[in-house]
Amino acid sequence: WEDDPNYQITAFSELPHRYFGHNQHIRVNEDFKESLRQILWRFRAPIRYAFAYGSGVFAQQSSKSMTETSMSPHPNPPKAVEDWQKGGAKIIDFIFGVSHTQHWHSLNLMEHPDHYSFLRHLPYSSAAISHIQDDFGAGVYFNPYITVNGTMIKYGVVNLDTLSRDLSEWNTLYLAGRLQKPVKILRDDPRIRLANQVNLISALRTALLMLPEKFSERQLYERIAGLSYTGDPRMNPLFASENPNKISNIVGAQLPGFRQLYVPLIENLPNVHFSDPRTPRDHAWEKEDAIRHTGTNPQLDNVLGGADGLELEQNMDPVPRGNMVRRLPKAFRRKLYFQYKKKFGIPGAAFTDVLEASEDEDATSMRKREGGDFERRIAAEADLPETVGRCVRNTVGWPSTTQSIKGVFTSGFAKSWKYLGEKRSKGKRSTLSVGSAADGKAEGKKD
Repeated sequence: WEDDPNYQITAFSELPHRYFGHNQHIRVNEDFKESLRQILWRFRAPIRYAFAYGSGVFAQQSSKSMTETSMSPHPNPPKAVEDWQKGGAKIIDFIFGVSHTQHWHSLNLMEHPDHYSFLRHLPYSSAAISHIQDDFGAGVYFNPYITVNGTMIKYGVVNLDTLSRDLSEWNTLYLAGRLQKPVKILRDDPRIRLANQVNLISALRTALLMLPEKFSERQLYERIAGLSYTGDPRMNPLFASENPNKISNIVGAQLPGFRQLYVPLIENLPNVHFSDPRTPRDHAWEKEDAIRHTGTNPQLDNVLGGADGLELEQNMDPVPRGNMVRRLPKAFRRKLYFQYKKKFGIPGAAFTDVLEASEDEDATSMRKREGGDFERRIAAEADLPETVGRCVRNTVGWPSTTQSIKGVFTSGFAKSWKYLGEKRSKGKRSTLSVGSAADGKAEGKKD
């Protein structure tokens, strides 16, 4: 399925097999899931694909002081939302995948004009909004601080073609990065499920190229979770708009969910395996583990392998690692090749031949995606983890920056300032809490 994916499929029966992509469906409480679905039903404009994500849906570890002082953002939420978020109420984030951007905004402007900023007053507003969505930043249009069914939400709108392309090629990693972590899919689409499975296995390969021969599950999942934050301006300490420990907090609270996403893919890769003797041999053990430890306030004291999970080992031979390089997403792979073109001093004409040989298809058919001499040479380089990280930063940085700037127009100045203020406040509280904990440890050592 990975060598010749058909991103134009229209039915789930066209997927490679009946259970294809079931690892993407993380289980949550049925009442909470129904509350999320009821929010979707309040939108008459057609939503083809939708998922809820972030700390309002899945836990992130935080200090008690932050949790205890947080006020609920929801005016009058359903009981299912209150029960699910009793560890600390948060705004619930959604992404809506739509077929026709302008048509969708035209319908939504008529039904929910109050969701939009001053852009709704422009002549031909739906055309202007769809142009801003599709042609700037990462191709997403966000409406924040929206109350639906008594619940405060933020929703982003993306064209399905844009979403599919980012998942399969990693041209921005903006949405692909969100789907590399546990999310709750509420409306599924066969084409996006296929593209996201490609996204997940690409994230796994990229993380493996950045890791040593032996590593823990937690190290692997933190590498994966950190991909979309590498180069994101919100992680810059100058802005202090994100918790500096965000990646560790996400994986620390959601390790079983990451297991459900990635263990089936790990078991299908020939060059990596669980070396830990505690690894279960039962079929789908990772899904049962995820079901037991899901929620916004999960009890993780009995997770298999503890806080670091189980141990893994990978084959460091340049041949299988060269194959992983060759199978990286197209747009991202070209960035990596250009980095090593400079390092190896390959002349332009010879490098053109390398690029042509690395194309996924020729004039007649799909090519077998196996690494050649160039890929194996890359795989043997000691600086590969740092170079891959640089390519991730180059991919994420500009789209994330322009998307943040775009938010001033799409959300309006007041909402954007409020959102940035809240993020900065959370980031500063997190930094202070980390500093206090470190000071406490230092004092303990002094005593």
